[in-house]
Amino acid sequence: MNVYQCCDKIRELYSLIGSGDQGYIPKAIGCAVKALNDVASNESLPDDVRDNAAFAAANLLISDFED
Repeated sequence: MNVYQCCDKIRELYSLIGSGDQGYIPKAIGCAVKALNDVASNESLPDDVRDNAAFAAANLLISDFED
C-alpha cells in the first residue's frame, strides 16, 4: 500500500510530517501498534472495526517488529 491509496486524513498527515510541520516518530511501528491497540480496546466501536485493528496489531507484533 502506498500513501495515494490511503484516506485523505492519512495523506494530509503524511504531507505535514514530510514537510516538517508535524512531528516525526522514529519508532513508527510502535506508534502504529499503540494506535491499533487503542482502537481494538475501545468497546464503543463496532466489533468488526476492533477485530480489524487487533488483527493488524497482532501481525505487526509477529513480524520483524523490534522496539
